[in-house]
Amino acid sequence: MNAYGYQNYKAQSVNTMTPGEMLGLLYDELLKRLTRAQLSLEKKDYMLFDQSMQRSVEIVNYLKNTLDLKYEISFELNRLYDFFLYEFSRIKAGRNPKIIAEVRPLIVELRDAFKEAQQISS
Repeated sequence: MNAYGYQNYKAQSVNTMTPGEMLGLLYDELLKRLTRAQLSLEKKDYMLFDQSMQRSVEIVNYLKNTLDLKYEISFELNRLYDFFLYEFSRIKAGRNPKIIAEVRPLIVELRDAFKEAQQISS
């Protein structure tokens, strides 16, 4: 019964988020998955690494698929998301944590820019 209450709370929280909050949550989850992938490489836990990278790809694909292409910025974001997907394929193929370290600051910067834009528009 306790788990049911938590699931309801979680669903209600997500359903009442603004689009900006949801976007921030997606970027936070992406960063969390990349961190998990990096740590799993250090521990040689390749199953967790693969799962974390797959989830990272799914998040970026979701962000890419939800772009509204009637805005010019969406084309630039689309190219950036393509870059992330390319880098993720390199990370997965080579199991290279250095590439994660190179991509992470770009994602942090993008997340922070969206948060700042949301604050300004509020």
